[in-house]
Amino acid sequence: MLRFLLRRTGALAVVLLVLSAVVFLLQQISPGDPARAALGANASRQAVAAERRRLGLDDPLPVQFLRFLGHAVRGDFGTSYRTHRPVATDLATAFPATLELVLAAFVVALLLAALFAASSALSWPLAGIGRGVLLVVATAPPFLLALVGIVVFYAHLDWLPGSGRGDGGPGSELAHLVLPATVLAIAPALAIGRILRAGLEATLAADHVRTARSKGLGQAAVLARHVVRNSIGPSLAMAGLQLGFLFAGTVVVEQVFSWPGMGNYLASSIPTSDYPAIAAVTLVLGAVYVVVNTLADVLQTAADPRLA
Repeated sequence: MLRFLLRRTGALAVVLLVLSAVVFLLQQISPGDPARAALGANASRQAVAAERRRLGLDDPLPVQFLRFLGHAVRGDFGTSYRTHRPVATDLATAFPATLELVLAAFVVALLLAALFAASSALSWPLAGIGRGVLLVVATAPPFLLALVGIVVFYAHLDWLPGSGRGDGGPGSELAHLVLPATVLAIAPALAIGRILRAGLEATLAADHVRTARSKGLGQAAVLARHVVRNSIGPSLAMAGLQLGFLFAGTVVVEQVFSWPGMGNYLASSIPTSDYPAIAAVTLVLGAVYVVVNTLADVLQTAADPRLA
C-alpha cells in the first residue's frame, strides 16, 4: 500500500506539472499583449515596454515558466485585467461558492445513484418509471435542464428561486441550491448508478449471498452484511471521477443560475481576455480534478487492496 501511495503521489506531481506547463503555454500563444491589457488601449509604447520589463515578459520562456510556477505555488496569479484586484482575492471569494454547489450536487448525485441502483437490482415496484425518467432527463444538456427547471419551478410554480445565492440565511441559501445542484447532479447520478447497479446484481447472484439466504437471513441483513460493501468498490472510482467532472460542469450551470462561483467568474473573464483570471481558474479546477481522482483511487484501493 505504501508503494502504491508513493507511486500515485509521484504521478500526481507529474500531472500537476504538465497541467501548469499547458496553462502557461496557452497564455503565451493567446492573442494580445498582457502589458497592453494591463495598462489600457491608450497607454504609450514606452509605458507598455516598461510594463513588459516589469512583468518579465522579455525574459526567456523557461525563466518565465519557472517564475509562473513559483507564483502559482504561492497562490499568486497576478492581477485581473477586469476587476483590477489580485486574482487570488477573486478566487478566495468565488471558490467557496463553487465548492458549496459541487458538494451539494455530489450528495444529490449519490442519493439518486443509490435509488437508481437499488430499484434496478432489487426490482422495486414502479422502479421502472423512476429509472426511465432519470435516463431521459440525463440525456438532456445541462443548460436545457437548467432552463426547464427555472421555467417550471420558479416562473410557473414559484417553489424555488431561479438565480443567485440567497441573502445569507441558511434557509435562503439551501433554497437557492436546490435547482442548480439538482441540474448538476443528474448526469453523474446516472453514471454512478449504472456501475453500482452492476455491482449489486453481481454480488446478489454470488454463492455466498445465496448461502446466507438459505440460512434464513433477512433481506436487510443480507444487504448490510454481504452485498453493499462488496459492491461499492468500482462505484467509488466512478464517484471520484464524477466529482471531478462536477467542478468542470459548474461553468455552464453557474452562469445560467447567476451563481457567484468560479465558473461564473471564468465565463465573465473570457469576453474581456482576462488571461490571469482564465489561467488561474483553469489551473485550480484542473488541480482539483486531478487531486480528487487520486483520492478516489486511494479510497478504492483501501477498500480492495488487490488493486494496489
